[in-house]
Amino acid sequence: MELQNAIDERRSIRRFKNKDVENHLIESLIDCARKAPSAKNRQPWKFLIVKGKIKDEIANIMINQVNESKIDLEKKLYNANNSVTATANTIKEAPVLILVFRPKEENWLVTDLLSLGASIEHICLKAVDLGLGSLWIRDIIYTKDLIEKLVGQQQMELNSAIAIGYQDEYPKPRPRKELEEVLEWHINE
Repeated sequence: MELQNAIDERRSIRRFKNKDVENHLIESLIDCARKAPSAKNRQPWKFLIVKGKIKDEIANIMINQVNESKIDLEKKLYNANNSVTATANTIKEAPVLILVFRPKEENWLVTDLLSLGASIEHICLKAVDLGLGSLWIRDIIYTKDLIEKLVGQQQMELNSAIAIGYQDEYPKPRPRKELEEVLEWHINE
């Protein structure tokens, strides 16, 4: 598939078929992610592939935290309860969850997050190329400490996750701002 087609066809997929994703396809996703640009070539990423019971346990941690009302700060602003529960259910349905970690270094926070974003986008675009669906997940951060402990990664910081699988939905493109709304030229001659 050509890059422009992958960009045009990429969607946030929340419904997956009950079909496992072959390991060589997952390795291809991570291989593309590791080739993403990173600030100062730090390559601050670590990817942990989660399947089966532990994946469902991560989703249950998210649901339990919502039910226990431990997600307070952003819940009031963004209705995190509904978002986290819906995301947790998507995680349960997806056959693969990729946890995205970075080193716990505050001095590199912004640059590392930009680098992680580039690596995640590489995964999402390669997923389209391989005939897979993906969902870039932010809601995992509400329970990151519990998840880091569950998967034995307390020395790292969980920043994001990506649900991967064979898509069982084909959503239409979401509205995008027009080019004129996001592009401005300043040219001095």
